[in-house]
Amino acid sequence: MHIGKYTYYFRQPRSVIAKNILEWVATAGVVAIAATSPFFLVNLVRASRRWRHIPKKEVSNAFYRLRREGCLLIEKKNNQIYISLSDKGRQKAGWLQINHLEIKKPKKWDGTWRIVIFDIAHGNRIKREALRGFLKRLGFYQLQKSVWVHPYDCRNEVDLLINFFGFSADEVRLITTLTLGEDGALKRYFKL
Repeated sequence: MHIGKYTYYFRQPRSVIAKNILEWVATAGVVAIAATSPFFLVNLVRASRRWRHIPKKEVSNAFYRLRREGCLLIEKKNNQIYISLSDKGRQKAGWLQINHLEIKKPKKWDGTWRIVIFDIAHGNRIKREALRGFLKRLGFYQLQKSVWVHPYDCRNEVDLLINFFGFSADEVRLITTLTLGEDGALKRYFKL
C-alpha cells in the first residue's frame, strides 16, 4: 500500500507464502529458469501478482525453507535451473488440492445418484476417517456407515481423494444409479 512516498507491506504468514509457491510449482509441473542473476528465483516468483507486495526476503525465505524441507527439487543443467516438486512436495501440494475440493451444483439435477462405498482395513483407520470427513465436507449424505450418497457429478473429486489417499479399486468404489429405493428423504435433504 502506498501512502505518500512510503510503501507499507502487509505481512503474510509464512505458511501462505509457502502454499503459494507449492501451488505455483505444482501447476507448472517443472519450471525452467535461465540462471543469469543471483536473484533470478526471487524475481521470477515475485513476477506473479500474488507476491508483488511481499518483501523479497520473505519470498526467498519461504522458497529456501521448502527446499530445505525436501519439498522442492532443483537441478542445474546447461545454464538452466529446473524446479519441480519432490514426492514430499507433491504430497504437501496434494493436501492443498483436496482442501479446496468442491462439488459443483448444476442448474438441474440429472436424476442420477452417486454412491461412494468403501471397505478399508482397520489398519488404515486414520485414512478411513479422513475419507469420511472429506465426504461429509463435500456434502455427501451418509446412508450407512460406509455408504455415502450425492446427487451431482463428483467423479473427479472422488478420484482425487482415492489417488491422494492411495486407496485401491477394491477399497473405494463410486457407483451411479437412477434408482435408490425410497429416496424421498434424500431428495428433501438435497432440496431436489
